[in-house]
Amino acid sequence: MDLLDRLLGLMPVSGTLDLRCQFGSPWRLFHQVSESHEIPYHILLRGVSVVEDDAGEPIRMRAGDVLMFPSGAAHYMHDGSGETPIAHSREPEGMHAVVTNHGAGAPTDLLCGRFLIPLASRHLLRDQLPGRLLVHSLSGPATEVDPLTSTLSGNRLVRLIEMMREEALEQSAGSNALVNHLSAALFGLTLRFAGESGQNGYGVLALSQQPRLQAALTAMFDDPGRAWTQDELAALCHMSRATFARHFNDAMGKSANDLLFEIRMAVAGRKLAQTTLPVIHVGLDVGYQSGAAFQRVFKKHTGLTPAQWRARAHAELMGGKA
Repeated sequence: MDLLDRLLGLMPVSGTLDLRCQFGSPWRLFHQVSESHEIPYHILLRGVSVVEDDAGEPIRMRAGDVLMFPSGAAHYMHDGSGETPIAHSREPEGMHAVVTNHGAGAPTDLLCGRFLIPLASRHLLRDQLPGRLLVHSLSGPATEVDPLTSTLSGNRLVRLIEMMREEALEQSAGSNALVNHLSAALFGLTLRFAGESGQNGYGVLALSQQPRLQAALTAMFDDPGRAWTQDELAALCHMSRATFARHFNDAMGKSANDLLFEIRMAVAGRKLAQTTLPVIHVGLDVGYQSGAAFQRVFKKHTGLTPAQWRARAHAELMGGKA
Protein backbone atom coordinates (compact mmCIF):
# COMPACT_ATOMS: atom_id res chain seq x y z
CA MET A 1 0.00 0.00 0.00
CA ASP A 2 1.21 3.49 -0.86
CA LEU A 3 0.52 5.24 2.45
CA LEU A 4 1.22 8.73 1.11
CA ASP A 5 -1.19 8.14 -1.78
CA ARG A 6 -3.89 6.94 0.60
CA LEU A 7 -3.39 9.87 2.96
CA LEU A 8 -3.55 12.50 0.24
CA GLY A 9 -6.55 10.79 -1.32
CA LEU A 10 -8.36 10.72 2.00
CA MET A 11 -7.59 14.29 3.00
CA PRO A 12 -6.63 16.45 0.03
CA VAL A 13 -4.27 19.26 1.00
CA SER A 14 -4.59 22.60 -0.75
CA GLY A 15 -2.06 25.39 -0.80
CA THR A 16 -1.70 29.12 -1.10
CA LEU A 17 1.22 31.43 -1.85
CA ASP A 18 1.31 34.40 0.55
CA LEU A 19 4.61 36.19 -0.02
CA ARG A 20 7.24 36.61 -2.69
CA CYS A 21 10.32 38.01 -0.97
CA GLN A 22 13.21 39.84 -2.63
CA PHE A 23 15.88 40.91 -0.17
CA GLY A 24 19.37 42.32 -0.24
CA SER A 25 21.38 41.51 2.87
CA PRO A 26 21.10 42.20 5.70
CA TRP A 27 17.48 41.16 6.08
CA ARG A 28 15.19 39.50 8.61
CA LEU A 29 11.63 38.17 8.37
CA PHE A 30 9.32 36.96 11.17
CA HIS A 31 6.52 34.39 10.74
CA GLN A 32 3.88 34.13 13.43
CA VAL A 33 2.40 30.93 14.88
CA SER A 34 0.15 29.26 12.32
CA GLU A 35 -3.45 28.16 12.70
CA SER A 36 -4.06 24.50 13.55
CA HIS A 37 -5.06 23.63 9.95
CA GLU A 38 -2.05 25.36 8.36
CA ILE A 39 1.51 24.25 7.62
CA PRO A 40 3.73 27.14 6.52
CA TYR A 41 6.29 26.50 3.80
CA HIS A 42 9.25 28.36 2.33
CA ILE A 43 11.07 27.84 -0.96
CA LEU A 44 14.51 29.42 -1.28
CA LEU A 45 15.01 30.38 -4.92
CA ARG A 46 18.28 32.27 -4.57
CA GLY A 47 20.82 33.09 -1.90
CA VAL A 48 20.99 31.67 1.62
CA SER A 49 18.64 31.79 4.58
CA VAL A 50 19.06 30.91 8.24
CA VAL A 51 15.87 29.82 10.01
CA GLU A 52 15.49 29.88 13.78
CA ASP A 53 12.75 28.86 16.19
CA ASP A 54 12.59 27.50 19.73
CA ALA A 55 12.66 23.84 18.67
CA GLY A 56 16.32 23.23 17.92
CA GLU A 57 19.45 24.30 16.13
CA PRO A 58 19.17 26.94 13.38
CA ILE A 59 18.52 25.60 9.89
CA ARG A 60 20.65 26.86 7.01
CA MET A 61 18.82 26.78 3.69
CA ARG A 62 20.45 26.89 0.27
CA ALA A 63 18.95 27.65 -3.12
CA GLY A 64 16.45 24.97 -4.15
CA ASP A 65 15.50 24.00 -0.58
CA VAL A 66 11.93 23.53 0.61
CA LEU A 67 11.24 23.98 4.31
CA MET A 68 7.90 23.27 5.94
CA PHE A 69 6.85 23.75 9.57
CA PRO A 70 4.24 21.10 10.44
CA SER A 71 4.46 22.31 14.04
CA GLY A 72 3.25 25.73 12.93
CA ALA A 73 5.76 27.31 15.31
CA ALA A 74 6.73 30.96 15.07
CA HIS A 75 10.12 31.40 13.42
CA TYR A 76 12.62 33.94 12.09
CA MET A 77 14.38 33.88 8.74
CA HIS A 78 17.47 36.00 8.12
CA ASP A 79 20.63 36.24 6.03
CA GLY A 80 22.92 35.04 8.82
CA SER A 81 25.19 38.09 8.77
CA GLY A 82 24.29 39.23 12.28
CA GLU A 83 24.02 42.82 11.01
CA THR A 84 21.05 45.07 11.69
CA PRO A 85 18.47 44.23 9.02
CA ILE A 86 17.24 46.80 6.53
CA ALA A 87 13.57 47.59 7.01
CA HIS A 88 11.34 45.97 4.42
CA SER A 89 8.03 46.98 2.85
CA ARG A 90 5.10 44.94 1.62
CA GLU A 91 3.09 45.63 -1.52
CA PRO A 92 0.08 43.58 -2.75
CA GLU A 93 0.47 41.79 -6.07
CA GLY A 94 -2.51 39.70 -7.11
CA MET A 95 -3.48 37.29 -4.33
CA HIS A 96 -0.08 37.46 -2.62
CA ALA A 97 2.29 40.21 -1.50
CA VAL A 98 5.78 41.22 -2.58
CA VAL A 99 8.13 41.95 0.31
CA THR A 100 11.40 43.77 -0.34
CA ASN A 101 13.97 45.82 1.52
CA HIS A 102 15.72 47.27 -1.58
CA GLY A 103 19.01 46.21 -0.04
CA ALA A 104 22.18 46.31 -2.13
CA GLY A 105 23.81 43.31 -0.43
CA ALA A 106 23.79 39.64 -1.46
CA PRO A 107 20.35 38.92 -2.97
CA THR A 108 17.86 36.41 -1.58
CA ASP A 109 14.58 35.36 -3.22
CA LEU A 110 11.92 33.40 -1.32
CA LEU A 111 8.43 32.08 -1.88
CA CYS A 112 6.43 31.76 1.35
CA GLY A 113 3.02 30.14 1.64
CA ARG A 114 0.81 27.72 3.54
CA PHE A 115 -0.49 24.20 3.07
CA LEU A 116 -4.12 23.98 4.21
CA ILE A 117 -5.28 20.75 5.86
CA PRO A 118 -8.89 19.71 6.58
CA LEU A 119 -9.52 20.19 10.30
CA ALA A 120 -10.70 16.62 10.77
CA SER A 121 -7.34 15.41 9.43
CA ARG A 122 -4.92 17.63 11.30
CA HIS A 123 -4.04 14.98 13.92
CA LEU A 124 -3.57 12.30 11.28
CA LEU A 125 -1.22 14.40 9.18
CA ARG A 126 0.17 17.58 10.71
CA ASP A 127 0.76 16.15 14.17
CA GLN A 128 2.48 13.06 12.74
CA LEU A 129 5.18 14.94 10.83
CA PRO A 130 8.45 16.31 12.20
CA GLY A 131 8.12 19.82 13.60
CA ARG A 132 10.49 21.09 10.90
CA LEU A 133 11.05 19.34 7.60
CA LEU A 134 13.83 20.45 5.22
CA VAL A 135 14.19 18.93 1.75
CA HIS A 136 16.98 19.63 -0.75
CA SER A 137 15.64 19.61 -4.30
CA LEU A 138 19.17 20.00 -5.67
CA SER A 139 21.87 17.42 -4.99
CA GLY A 140 25.50 18.22 -4.42
CA PRO A 141 27.34 20.41 -1.93
CA ALA A 142 25.68 23.38 -0.26
CA THR A 143 26.91 25.97 -2.77
CA GLU A 144 25.15 28.89 -4.40
CA VAL A 145 23.35 26.69 -6.91
CA ASP A 146 20.41 28.70 -8.24
CA PRO A 147 17.34 27.03 -9.77
CA LEU A 148 16.55 30.40 -11.36
CA THR A 149 19.30 29.72 -13.87
CA SER A 150 19.48 25.92 -13.81
CA THR A 151 18.13 23.77 -16.60
CA LEU A 152 14.88 21.88 -16.18
CA SER A 153 16.53 18.50 -16.67
CA GLY A 154 16.62 18.00 -12.91
CA ASN A 155 14.20 16.10 -10.72
CA ARG A 156 10.46 16.71 -10.46
CA LEU A 157 10.75 18.88 -7.37
CA VAL A 158 13.17 21.23 -9.15
CA ARG A 159 10.81 21.49 -12.10
CA LEU A 160 7.81 22.14 -9.86
CA ILE A 161 9.67 24.91 -8.02
CA GLU A 162 10.64 26.46 -11.34
CA MET A 163 7.00 26.46 -12.48
CA MET A 164 5.90 28.11 -9.23
CA ARG A 165 8.60 30.77 -9.60
CA GLU A 166 7.61 31.53 -13.19
CA GLU A 167 3.91 31.86 -12.40
CA ALA A 168 4.57 34.00 -9.31
CA LEU A 169 6.83 36.36 -11.27
CA GLU A 170 4.90 36.61 -14.51
CA GLN A 171 1.42 37.15 -13.03
CA SER A 172 -0.24 36.00 -16.26
CA ALA A 173 -3.92 35.09 -16.58
CA GLY A 174 -4.75 32.48 -13.93
CA SER A 175 -1.30 32.65 -12.30
CA ASN A 176 -2.58 32.96 -8.75
CA ALA A 177 -4.83 29.91 -9.08
CA LEU A 178 -2.05 27.94 -10.77
CA VAL A 179 0.47 28.78 -8.05
CA ASN A 180 -1.98 27.61 -5.39
CA HIS A 181 -2.60 24.33 -7.23
CA LEU A 182 1.15 23.86 -7.60
CA SER A 183 1.50 24.50 -3.85
CA ALA A 184 -0.75 21.52 -3.19
CA ALA A 185 1.43 19.36 -5.45
CA LEU A 186 4.50 20.69 -3.63
CA PHE A 187 3.21 19.21 -0.37
CA GLY A 188 2.99 15.66 -1.67
CA LEU A 189 6.27 15.82 -3.55
CA THR A 190 8.13 17.26 -0.57
CA LEU A 191 6.87 14.43 1.65
CA ARG A 192 7.95 11.89 -0.96
CA PHE A 193 11.46 13.37 -1.09
CA ALA A 194 11.62 13.49 2.71
CA GLY A 195 10.68 9.82 2.97
CA GLU A 196 13.16 8.78 0.29
CA SER A 197 15.95 10.76 1.98
CA GLY A 198 15.39 8.96 5.28
CA GLN A 199 13.85 11.86 7.22
CA ASN A 200 11.48 9.52 8.97
CA GLY A 201 11.74 10.11 12.70
CA TYR A 202 8.30 8.88 13.71
CA GLY A 203 4.81 9.32 12.36
CA VAL A 204 3.43 8.81 8.87
CA LEU A 205 6.82 9.09 7.14
CA ALA A 206 8.29 6.41 9.37
CA LEU A 207 5.19 4.23 9.04
CA SER A 208 5.37 4.36 5.26
CA GLN A 209 8.84 2.79 5.45
CA GLN A 210 7.66 -0.26 7.45
CA PRO A 211 6.67 -2.98 4.94
CA ARG A 212 5.78 -5.46 7.71
CA LEU A 213 2.96 -3.16 8.89
CA GLN A 214 1.41 -2.45 5.51
CA ALA A 215 -1.23 -5.18 5.74
CA ALA A 216 -2.67 -3.65 8.90
CA LEU A 217 -2.60 -0.17 7.40
CA THR A 218 -4.41 -1.36 4.29
CA ALA A 219 -7.09 -3.01 6.41
CA MET A 220 -7.71 0.12 8.47
CA PHE A 221 -7.91 2.38 5.42
CA ASP A 222 -10.09 -0.06 3.45
CA ASP A 223 -12.56 -0.77 6.27
CA PRO A 224 -12.32 1.94 8.96
CA GLY A 225 -15.81 1.13 10.27
CA ARG A 226 -14.83 -2.35 11.38
CA ALA A 227 -14.10 -2.89 15.06
CA TRP A 228 -10.53 -4.05 14.46
CA THR A 229 -8.79 -5.69 17.39
CA GLN A 230 -5.06 -5.66 18.01
CA ASP A 231 -5.01 -9.44 17.59
CA GLU A 232 -6.65 -9.21 14.14
CA LEU A 233 -4.28 -6.50 12.92
CA ALA A 234 -1.27 -8.37 14.28
CA ALA A 235 -2.39 -11.57 12.54
CA LEU A 236 -2.61 -9.74 9.21
CA CYS A 237 1.04 -8.79 9.66
CA HIS A 238 2.03 -12.31 10.80
CA MET A 239 3.16 -11.01 14.17
CA SER A 240 2.28 -11.59 17.77
CA ARG A 241 0.18 -8.91 19.40
CA ALA A 242 3.10 -7.69 21.50
CA THR A 243 5.50 -7.54 18.53
CA PHE A 244 2.94 -5.73 16.40
CA ALA A 245 2.24 -3.17 19.12
CA ARG A 246 5.95 -2.54 19.64
CA HIS A 247 6.68 -2.07 15.91
CA PHE A 248 3.68 0.19 15.46
CA ASN A 249 4.48 2.37 18.46
CA ASP A 250 8.14 2.63 17.46
CA ALA A 251 7.20 3.87 13.99
CA MET A 252 4.10 5.95 14.69
CA GLY A 253 4.62 7.14 18.22
CA LYS A 254 1.09 5.95 19.02
CA SER A 255 -1.00 2.78 18.88
CA ALA A 256 -2.87 1.27 15.96
CA ASN A 257 -6.13 2.08 17.77
CA ASP A 258 -5.12 5.76 17.87
CA LEU A 259 -4.41 5.74 14.15
CA LEU A 260 -7.69 3.95 13.40
CA PHE A 261 -9.58 6.65 15.30
CA GLU A 262 -7.88 9.40 13.30
CA ILE A 263 -8.62 7.62 10.02
CA ARG A 264 -12.27 7.37 11.05
CA MET A 265 -12.47 11.09 11.80
CA ALA A 266 -10.82 11.97 8.48
CA VAL A 267 -13.21 9.69 6.57
CA ALA A 268 -16.19 11.15 8.42
CA GLY A 269 -15.07 14.70 7.67
CA ARG A 270 -14.78 13.90 3.97
CA LYS A 271 -18.19 12.19 3.84
CA LEU A 272 -19.85 15.11 5.59
CA ALA A 273 -18.27 17.57 3.19
CA GLN A 274 -18.79 15.64 -0.03
CA THR A 275 -22.10 13.77 0.43
CA THR A 276 -25.64 14.36 1.69
CA LEU A 277 -25.67 11.20 3.79
CA PRO A 278 -27.54 11.65 7.10
CA VAL A 279 -25.17 12.20 10.00
CA ILE A 280 -26.16 8.93 11.64
CA HIS A 281 -25.23 7.02 8.46
CA VAL A 282 -21.83 8.72 8.37
CA GLY A 283 -21.32 7.63 11.96
CA LEU A 284 -22.27 4.04 11.13
CA ASP A 285 -19.85 4.03 8.20
CA VAL A 286 -16.95 4.82 10.52
CA GLY A 287 -17.84 2.40 13.28
CA TYR A 288 -20.25 4.21 15.61
CA GLN A 289 -23.53 2.44 16.37
CA SER A 290 -25.07 5.52 17.96
CA GLY A 291 -25.60 8.86 16.26
CA ALA A 292 -25.19 10.62 19.59
CA ALA A 293 -21.87 8.90 20.28
CA PHE A 294 -20.54 9.84 16.83
CA GLN A 295 -21.61 13.48 17.20
CA ARG A 296 -20.00 13.70 20.64
CA VAL A 297 -16.67 12.24 19.46
CA PHE A 298 -16.60 14.25 16.23
CA LYS A 299 -17.21 17.55 18.03
CA LYS A 300 -14.52 16.77 20.60
CA HIS A 301 -12.07 16.02 17.78
CA THR A 302 -12.83 18.97 15.48
CA GLY A 303 -14.53 21.55 17.69
CA LEU A 304 -17.60 21.43 15.43
CA THR A 305 -20.72 19.29 15.34
CA PRO A 306 -21.14 17.19 12.17
CA ALA A 307 -23.89 19.59 11.02
CA GLN A 308 -21.65 22.61 11.58
CA TRP A 309 -18.79 20.89 9.78
CA ARG A 310 -21.01 20.14 6.77
CA ALA A 311 -22.39 23.69 6.69
CA ARG A 312 -18.91 25.21 6.78
CA ALA A 313 -17.63 22.88 4.06
CA HIS A 314 -20.56 23.82 1.81
CA ALA A 315 -20.07 27.52 2.52
CA GLU A 316 -16.38 27.29 1.62
CA LEU A 317 -17.29 25.49 -1.60
CA MET A 318 -19.60 28.38 -2.51
CA GLY A 319 -16.94 30.93 -1.61
CA GLY A 320 -18.64 32.15 1.55
CA LYS A 321 -18.26 31.67 5.26
CA ALA A 322 -20.18 29.38 7.57
